[in-house]
Amino acid sequence: MRDDGKANRARKPGRVSVVMPHFNDRDNLDVCLTLLAQQTFPSDRTEIIVADNGSPCGIEAVRETVRGRARVIEVAERGAGPARNAGVQVSTGDALAFIDSDCRPDPRWLEEGLMVLETADFVGGRVDILVGDPERLTAAEAFETIFAFRNDRYVEEEQFTVTASMFVWRAVFDDVGPFENGVPEDIDWCDRATAKGHRIRFAPKSIVGHPARRTMAELLRKSRRITSERCEAARRQGKGPLAVLLRQWAVLASIAPHAIVVMTTDRLNGVRHRAMAMAALAETRAYRFAVGHRIAFQRTQSG
Repeated sequence: MRDDGKANRARKPGRVSVVMPHFNDRDNLDVCLTLLAQQTFPSDRTEIIVADNGSPCGIEAVRETVRGRARVIEVAERGAGPARNAGVQVSTGDALAFIDSDCRPDPRWLEEGLMVLETADFVGGRVDILVGDPERLTAAEAFETIFAFRNDRYVEEEQFTVTASMFVWRAVFDDVGPFENGVPEDIDWCDRATAKGHRIRFAPKSIVGHPARRTMAELLRKSRRITSERCEAARRQGKGPLAVLLRQWAVLASIAPHAIVVMTTDRLNGVRHRAMAMAALAETRAYRFAVGHRIAFQRTQSG
């Protein structure tokens, strides 16, 4: 373990900077800021930074929504990673907390996450999926209820946390470096952190709710983004098109074991919801397979 990590784990945070990227989602931003104002962690030791990523409504409309509850900055480079990086650059806290503008933080989200950070270098909190009507799930909601944001497993088994609920010492963030754009930013950053010897922990009582995607169109857009980012990450690592193709076959093959998860999970009730989740599983994995193959063949032709 690095010396600076050991020093960080020996003290409590004096001030925390909450960094939140935002793009054209003012209603959710308003709700998130309202909930952040209700945190049990002292408000005089908290600053909130909204990094707007070029919302079509304009920066003044965003400031009107914020109404002085946070500092608003404009970020020209598109992407959640660059927005978070810009927020960190203007922040003043010795601890950083990352959240998404559509999240619903529990009142103890900050306090619980920072308590665990005292004995770690960076921390992932619990993320619960929120749905409209549990008795009338859409196919996308049924799928995300099972598979989205399993941050406990991500942290404990895969050593990374989603940036929807992430806590890190500023000294550690500076040591690891900023988020990369165009790749899975959370996985990439956490991989670099653990490679440097920094230790991650899970904070089960630090909770945010994250709305599930309601439509298959939204879910497929997410699948396309994830596939594109992972293919780009593979390219930057020097992996050729064959490695990309093999990964896509693994994605397609994962339908079978994950179908068993759908049939046995206690996160869904009823045959109808399970059937909808199964259909969404097959559609999204087949879509990722197709997108990955298209990217691999494009790279083959251009190379």
